[in-house]
Amino acid sequence: MHRIVIKKQLSQDVFQFDIEAPLIAAERLPGQFIILQTSDNAERIPLTIADADISAGTITIVFQAVGKSTHLLAAMNEGNHIPHLLGPLGTPTHIDQFGSVVCVGGGIGVAPLHPIAKGMKKAGNQVTIIMGARTRDLIIMEDEMRSIADEMIICTDDGSYGRKALVTEPLKEICSQDHKPNLVVAIGPPIMMKFCAETTRPFGVKTIVSLNTIMIDGTGMCGGCRVTVGGKTRFVCVDGPEFDGHLVDFDNMMKRLGAYREVEAQAHHQCHLDLGIKPTT
Repeated sequence: MHRIVIKKQLSQDVFQFDIEAPLIAAERLPGQFIILQTSDNAERIPLTIADADISAGTITIVFQAVGKSTHLLAAMNEGNHIPHLLGPLGTPTHIDQFGSVVCVGGGIGVAPLHPIAKGMKKAGNQVTIIMGARTRDLIIMEDEMRSIADEMIICTDDGSYGRKALVTEPLKEICSQDHKPNLVVAIGPPIMMKFCAETTRPFGVKTIVSLNTIMIDGTGMCGGCRVTVGGKTRFVCVDGPEFDGHLVDFDNMMKRLGAYREVEAQAHHQCHLDLGIKPTT
């Protein structure tokens, strides 16, 4: 049993939990994830480890309540126990002294980006962080990312905070400089990662993306997270979750993400009724 030590709401439907898991906290590396279940018969939820405190024996997860399982998770409170939590899983991020690294986070993608940016900075890289969201209220973990960044750029779609721009705009400007970055790491919605990869492609800047949004059971058994990378089938949970963004077939991935949309919507509606929440459209 893993106790929820701290619960915070970071923005609309986005929550942060600090959970007691001393063994995972001691072993986890940037880019890895855990799987949890809110009850014995609940769905398995893969979530990237956003941070860890070895001395406190806790790990930090950040998630958005978008479906039945994540709404059930969001309904839990400090002092509650998560009965099943497994990790760390997945291939860790390759951290090295590359030189100049640009970390691009879109929406909740900032959470899994945080330990990677932290690791890149610790390895001696110059780290530029670009964060984007639809509006100011959806910007998360700003203070944590500012403490890492040599340069910080915030973009919002509506211009309510930072630059009124998509994250690809400053990314293109940085890649156009005489000293272009040695590496770009982009994590966020698939469409954002796709266009980040397309932005860096003409400049020949290696771009790593994390495809964690398509994971389901996290062990490679269900096949739900299969993606095409470089013309070959890969499984995000065991072969990733990070891949070369220039080789990922994002169009196919996005089609597969919508395969169970109707079933998810029905489960989401029922969950709201069970929790006494008025469903939103």
